[in-house]
Amino acid sequence: MPTSTPAAMELQQMESIDGATQRAKWLLNSPNPPPLWRQLYTSIKHNLLPQKTPIQPRNNKPLLFLQALFPILKWGRNYNATKFKNDLMAGLTLASLCIPQSIGYASLAKLDPQYGLYTSVVPPLIYAMMGSSREIAIGPVAVVSLLLSAMISKVVDPSDDPVAYRRLVFTVTFFTGTFQALFGVCRLGFLIDFLSHAAVVGFMGGAAIVIGLQQLKGLFGITHFTTKTDVVSVTAAVVKALHHEWYPLNFVLGCTFLILILITRFIGRRNKKLFWLPAMAPLFSVVLSTLIVYLTKADKHGVKIVKHFKGGLNPISVDQLDFGGSHVGEAAKIGLICALIALTEAIAVGRSFATIKGYHLDGNKEMVAMGCMNIVGSCTSCYTATGSFSRTAVNFSAGCETVVSNIVMSITVLISLLLLTRFLYYTPLPILASIILSALPGLIDVNEAYNIWKVDKLDFLVCIGAFFGVLFGSVEIGLLVAVGISFAKIILLSIKPSTEVLGRLPGTDIFCNIIQYPVAQKFPGILVIRINSGTLCFANSNFIRERILKLVTDETEMEGSTKGGPRVMVLDMTNVLNIDTSGIHAMAELHKELNSRGTQLAVANPRWHVIAKMKAGKLIVKIGLEWIFLSVADAVEASLRHKINGLYNC
Repeated sequence: MPTSTPAAMELQQMESIDGATQRAKWLLNSPNPPPLWRQLYTSIKHNLLPQKTPIQPRNNKPLLFLQALFPILKWGRNYNATKFKNDLMAGLTLASLCIPQSIGYASLAKLDPQYGLYTSVVPPLIYAMMGSSREIAIGPVAVVSLLLSAMISKVVDPSDDPVAYRRLVFTVTFFTGTFQALFGVCRLGFLIDFLSHAAVVGFMGGAAIVIGLQQLKGLFGITHFTTKTDVVSVTAAVVKALHHEWYPLNFVLGCTFLILILITRFIGRRNKKLFWLPAMAPLFSVVLSTLIVYLTKADKHGVKIVKHFKGGLNPISVDQLDFGGSHVGEAAKIGLICALIALTEAIAVGRSFATIKGYHLDGNKEMVAMGCMNIVGSCTSCYTATGSFSRTAVNFSAGCETVVSNIVMSITVLISLLLLTRFLYYTPLPILASIILSALPGLIDVNEAYNIWKVDKLDFLVCIGAFFGVLFGSVEIGLLVAVGISFAKIILLSIKPSTEVLGRLPGTDIFCNIIQYPVAQKFPGILVIRINSGTLCFANSNFIRERILKLVTDETEMEGSTKGGPRVMVLDMTNVLNIDTSGIHAMAELHKELNSRGTQLAVANPRWHVIAKMKAGKLIVKIGLEWIFLSVADAVEASLRHKINGLYNC
């Protein structure tokens, strides 16, 4: 194998020098980034304005617009009898679960039972025309029902003035829909990301326990109960009531059917073909318990029943929307919170099942659909509706093909309102409590909380903050704690980012963390440091400067006083996407401090905005054009070359 001659090695070294010099020129001569106004315009254009589509014939534009607004016009062309058969069976199965749950969730929202059924009629029909998810089941859900009752009860007491309470619920629902639609139209879907996954897991778990404790009122047949939602107040109210007023028959009836529902759920999980069994169990429980109460006159012996149940079509409630009252500000605030919670749950559910089926779900279109259905719902005696995970899972297991299953469910519920409300008059309240209790275990995800603990301890802090905030404070406190800890985490990571010493992996030009990769090699007299922050700004620039100087000091102590510490400090700015004047000033001070110690600062791979601001701030001139490099490898190679040429003492 031929050996390299000294002339060949010298030629190779010159080519390497020329390549590094050329790459540095590319970096230094790169054009300036677009001005701030252009960046803002581009951001608004991409985020707020609809994206351009390929040019279409003018005659098709109205149709395309309608198809985008009402997806049913697009996929409805290919709908066939086979799909309808599957959707019919899924819709009927869904209705059997929806009817008893809707009645129970209405009581949780402190409304008459018919309003839960109203909410399962109009919103699903609107969503079927405008929504893009094929599997999601629309209607009232436990968490939103609790949210409404917990927050609105502080403004208007439903026991003192049920009419004013109901008007405020409809007004809140209108604001909820308005905010949801605005989020979609303005493409502000990122707002729901402020509720992180960990926060939602903790919030749902805490809300489930609070909901479960509140169902003890119906399970024990307690008449007088606290309006507070924290676990201490609810537990105290239950203990107090058990010493004075409760009816054992309510407890026996409720527990019997709760056990029945849980057994059918266990069977359904063990045998997937029997998915319909746990779906039918709540309706079967309602029918059977109502017959028992009616035939045995159990309501005369202490069993609490629904009693007030108005049937018929959804009455128009436009005249009940209150925009001029003293509580309109509170209604808007509650509506905003409900909009975020409802969207978070619905989009999470929709995307989960869309991923299973292999299609994309447009979050902005979902927001518009959810908003429109709640706006229309508020005008037709409905309270806030969203996607339910438990009912969506049943819908999926039942083999639904499209959102026609929601239409079938809606029609079935409407028929029940027209024909079965007299029968439901005798429905015992303990059964509704047991149905709600049976749905709560799905909201408490212990395994996911454990996974969060294993992956990220700060995320787990957000999770338990939301959990205990809801449990011992209120729904609002739980949300505030979760969002507050999340923001504190972001701020902490921003103002105190990490820095790491790099070494080169043997046989490569790749530089990695020497702690993560112990085989990475350091070079005598050269210290390579990477900044792990997206920005170098007023909030973190001084902290980063102090960290870098400490690393240089530590390196000097390790090398010993005879060698005098590192002669070159290479600063890898690959991760730094932007810098402000404070960052420029901190780098200038760092350069000055290093010079006083006899160490040269070299900058590697500054990004587009960073190099532009370094040039504008004359920082490059201070450091020296010859010490700006496109890569860490170029910077280290140049430092070694200077060392070999005797430009500094070793």
